[in-house]
Amino acid sequence: AADFLEMLRLFARPLVCVFVLTAFLYVLVEQAVGTWLPTFNNEILKLPAAMSVQVTSIYAGCLAVGRLSAGVIMRRLNWYPVLTACMLAMGATVLLALPLTHGIALDPHVTWATAPVAAFLFPFIGLFMAPIYPGINSVMLSSLPRHQHAPMTGLLGIFSALGGTTGSLITGYVFGHFNGHFAFYLTLVPIVLMVGSLYAFKRQVERIAVEVPVTA
Repeated sequence: AADFLEMLRLFARPLVCVFVLTAFLYVLVEQAVGTWLPTFNNEILKLPAAMSVQVTSIYAGCLAVGRLSAGVIMRRLNWYPVLTACMLAMGATVLLALPLTHGIALDPHVTWATAPVAAFLFPFIGLFMAPIYPGINSVMLSSLPRHQHAPMTGLLGIFSALGGTTGSLITGYVFGHFNGHFAFYLTLVPIVLMVGSLYAFKRQVERIAVEVPVTA
């Protein structure tokens, strides 16, 4: 009970509020894309069901490469411009790939060589998405005393789960009631909000660093 109350008390800190908002928005986008990309490939890009799932492996591979390369990059560069550039690149990928998905005709003999370009381009959003989650987590934990790491991790788990569920539900609803193009264009909204929340997060991290030096 004491640990749970300590976790709730963290909400009184603006730093924690903007962090969990950023994490929530990130997981919302990641799960929205990851959950519905096979359906998008099948219904919008007219790929066979098996191939629709197989193409999604490009997205998973990009996430893996992005996570591994992020540590190397952020050893040399400040985290804020790197993560901001990643968010802007996510938005650019959406804006570049989705216009290529219009007017695609059903081809029962489609192969990897003849698949639409968008099938290979859109999954690259995972490459830019991958560094964000571990990046903000690292900065957040570095900004807190060690005894607050456990309750902070609890909050992160809660809001990550909420973000993942919300992203999948909203995208599925829009997919069913409008169309897949609009559903994936809608990811631009949380991406823009993430850019704003990341800036607020940076400001709070800098304020904490000046006012209260972190102790072990």
